Amino acid sequence: MMIRVGCCGFPVGKEEYYKSFSVVEVQQTFYKPPKASTAKRWRAEAPKDFEFTMKAFQMITHPPNSPTYKRLGYKPKQAGFFKPCRDVFEAWEITREIAKILKARVVVFQTPKSFRDTKENIQNMREFFSSIEREFTFAFEPRGWKVEAVKAICEELDLVHVVDPFVSKPVYGEIYYFRLHGHTRMYKHKYSDEELRWLASYVKSLDRDVYVMFNNVHMFEDAKTFRDILNL
Repeated sequence: MMIRVGCCGFPVGKEEYYKSFSVVEVQQTFYKPPKASTAKRWRAEAPKDFEFTMKAFQMITHPPNSPTYKRLGYKPKQAGFFKPCRDVFEAWEITREIAKILKARVVVFQTPKSFRDTKENIQNMREFFSSIEREFTFAFEPRGWKVEAVKAICEELDLVHVVDPFVSKPVYGEIYYFRLHGHTRMYKHKYSDEELRWLASYVKSLDRDVYVMFNNVHMFEDAKTFRDILNL
């Protein structure tokens, strides 16, 4: 069993971050994927044993009316919700290229609250995941889905269920992948030592590889404290 602790994005300079952690979840690939040359530089600059995980490009998961497209600079005419269309599959090829360059093990597909567990959306997921290469571990972070629907689609498509362990428990996956957004004040929440000790006890009780990725304002400090509690 392996426990990896890190942050969603670089909250400090990369050199300082590399001294503290052995994994990061790349966020830029969701908003506006970097050029291949940039990804190659990131991989070359990082320690050899450093691991990148990454979020899939938003054109796969988020519809054109999503406010997240502001960072991209344009809105596609047809995209999101895993729709079987050209824009979505081109977005996957972009995601795939960067993931291969970074040697990423895990690609996270985070969907918006508007992506509900409807028959159409579930069928879109079936078509999408049955059409692409399975070169990575695919992780799915839904919002507002019924637990039964999450379990069924993750089992069917072999997806890792991504959760915040302070909010809910994962229902399926070859690994555990946790994203901690801050459960009381959302992103502004700062985790107490008591909370992090509980998390450490929970993580140590699990039976497979675990990723614990902090995604709150205080992510760098909280992740370091948690790492120290685990004695990593």
